[in-house]
Amino acid sequence: MSIAKVIVDVPAKQINQTFDYTIPARLEHVIVPGMRVTVPFGPRKIMGFVIELTSTSSHTKLKEIVDVLDLTPVLTEELVRLGQWLAKDTVSLYITAFQVMLPQALKSHYKKELVRLAEELDPIMESLFAGRDFITYEEFSESKVRYQELIKAVKDGDIEIEYLVKSRITRKFETMIKPGMADYLLEEAYNDMSKKAKKQRELLSYFIQHNEAIPKKKLMDKVNTSASTIKSLLDKKLLVSTKIEVYRNPYDDATIVQTSPLSLTTEQTDAIKPIKQSIENNTHDVFLLHGVTGSGKTEVYLQAISDVIKKGKEAVVLVPEISLTPQMVHRFKGRFGSDVAVMHSALSSGEKYDEWRKIYQKEVKVVVGARSAVFAPFENLGIIIIDEEHETSYKQEDQPRYHARDVAIERGKNHQCPVILGSATPTLETFARAQKGVYKLATLSKRTNEKAMPEVEIVDMRNELHEGNRTMFSRRLKEKIELCIEKKEQIVLLLNRRGYSTFVMCRDCGHVKECPHCDIALTYHKNSNRLKCHYCSYEEPMPTICPECSSDLIRYFGTGTQRVEEALAQLIPEARVIRMDVDTTRRKGAHEKLLNQFGKGEADILLGTQMIAKGLDFENVTLVGVLTADSMLHLPDFRSSEKTFQLLTQVSGRAGRHELPGEVIVQTYTPDHYSIELASTYNFPDFYQKEMAMRKAFHYPPYVFLTLVTVSHPNQVKVVQTTQKIVQALLKSVKEETVILGPTPSPMARIKDRYRYQCMVKYKNEPGLRDIIQNILNQFESDIRKDDLLISVDMQPYQMM
Repeated sequence: MSIAKVIVDVPAKQINQTFDYTIPARLEHVIVPGMRVTVPFGPRKIMGFVIELTSTSSHTKLKEIVDVLDLTPVLTEELVRLGQWLAKDTVSLYITAFQVMLPQALKSHYKKELVRLAEELDPIMESLFAGRDFITYEEFSESKVRYQELIKAVKDGDIEIEYLVKSRITRKFETMIKPGMADYLLEEAYNDMSKKAKKQRELLSYFIQHNEAIPKKKLMDKVNTSASTIKSLLDKKLLVSTKIEVYRNPYDDATIVQTSPLSLTTEQTDAIKPIKQSIENNTHDVFLLHGVTGSGKTEVYLQAISDVIKKGKEAVVLVPEISLTPQMVHRFKGRFGSDVAVMHSALSSGEKYDEWRKIYQKEVKVVVGARSAVFAPFENLGIIIIDEEHETSYKQEDQPRYHARDVAIERGKNHQCPVILGSATPTLETFARAQKGVYKLATLSKRTNEKAMPEVEIVDMRNELHEGNRTMFSRRLKEKIELCIEKKEQIVLLLNRRGYSTFVMCRDCGHVKECPHCDIALTYHKNSNRLKCHYCSYEEPMPTICPECSSDLIRYFGTGTQRVEEALAQLIPEARVIRMDVDTTRRKGAHEKLLNQFGKGEADILLGTQMIAKGLDFENVTLVGVLTADSMLHLPDFRSSEKTFQLLTQVSGRAGRHELPGEVIVQTYTPDHYSIELASTYNFPDFYQKEMAMRKAFHYPPYVFLTLVTVSHPNQVKVVQTTQKIVQALLKSVKEETVILGPTPSPMARIKDRYRYQCMVKYKNEPGLRDIIQNILNQFESDIRKDDLLISVDMQPYQMM
């Protein structure tokens, strides 16, 4: 008897284990680990992942697997092991770890049906079924029949509720038209056809000349005909239609120009040598490629991938979501053509599914994608590259809270292949590991075209205020913008909005409009003249008088991109501006369209939030202006100086990348802060020394590890008590030198009417911490199940909120 161990699709702690099912004879040689199956679980049928096959079980009465959802496993054997490792590493459930590896189209949805078991039903139920054997659950819920009636009928055994597991997979098919008979028969039909049937004759004439299948759409364009004309020939059996499966292609491959490898500089050659060695010897090493912006990191990646492909292996390249610009995609497709699949959030779920299938069916060799592409189902990985490794978007903020870098390194070990982390401003943790020799360091200190890095000028906005300049543009920046426009050069303006929003305040009493469900100020949206909460979607109209003191001096504060755009129009009316922010890039393809317009020179200024700070390469950009350099310096986050340094360095790298020299103007109210001063001279080593000294003094990573436990519940007392119990339990189990901070309210103390408290574990060496936390979570299991209590654990917190 064959038995399958299955992880079922029920995201609950007490079910976080494998369940044994017997494999029916008809599926005996079909089921293998990594497949999705439908299994009975309690009264319903649900989806599950087969983890392993065995011949014995400690249970006697086993249920049978109902059906398979896939004919080939969706998870490779390595991904099944990786999922188990991921669940343990992030203290999350197996099912959430497996689900995160698959594209949205493969996530199952469940459909309920009511099935008649008795010949005669109660009259009320009979009226609903109207003689049928089964009806959809939606029909029942839309009817006037009460739930009590249904529960009674189920208890009496008259009706059963069936759960149908469906996969949302949609494949795209294209209709092809081809001749239905031999050429000479087509010619006979053509000659016999009435001269009046002009369109039909044109069609036949086309196929007499081209005896091959053609997509229906293309045929209609070519012969300038309609679907009805084609149908009449299909009915006469002169033509035949077939459907073939096609992939949705989100990129127009016709516009991609093939490129060949460039000759490397001495620095690049030195950097790539140990990487090539590691590929050659099939050894796992982690390399940090620390190179200034424009130093040719991408070319090093491309040539390393080339070596991997020559060995018949595959490559995964992760880039930040924001950098998945057409420019980036073209670089990889230009070198490796149709061997590249692209995965990111702007694709529709059908496009994502098709790209995933190309990888899965071994039709491509390279994947370029955002965070989740690290789970690409390759079985013969030869290299994993993480570009801009310092980007926080590589950390997933909901379960399982993994960091793509850790997953990449784990997969690198599994496949015995190198992992490259590239950045001009690596995180302190990564750089510290490279300094210690845990990672291998390669440095590119010069730009490939030997051009100097752009000059950075810091403008103290306090002086501007004293001199009576109340606009958001310093006089220096305004002069420079006007000069650039005169010379027909382009400008990038960055509004550093992180942690900084447009709020509404009364100038009389100081009252700030807050969300009634979350402890946060509402954000003002000018186009709809409404206040919105970015955490729970609550919104209300902009008030005209203060609800506290009835004064009419209620105004909005802060600088949104819309406001900057208006100010630009007043100060420099001749400037043509393209604005890029969440509002203008919401629609599919908008991001690409706006960048293309800017690239073609249809605007002088590209104004945007941090989405324009990286990955862009425009030869005509000679000036970069940073409007609010210090808005994130004052956030309650120990990484705020590091993030400021990274952002300023990144955005400075957008200027003067080609022939024209570039310059950068940084406007700030704290010009003497070391992260701003050192970013202006691109001095990473000094910044690293200074920031490491701060981290050491205050016991922060990389000198210690952090774990954040957050508890939330609608009742504040319950939250405080639970967090206290967790702290007590932790104190009993961890080492003496480990520090536990809390319980304290989270910086966002209430979201969606739920109170939030947290505690932080700071430790140097706690090998059993994950097990300790797992045991503590198990003690609260019944509260989590029955009482709407939520406890979330982040083993590597990036968001302290």
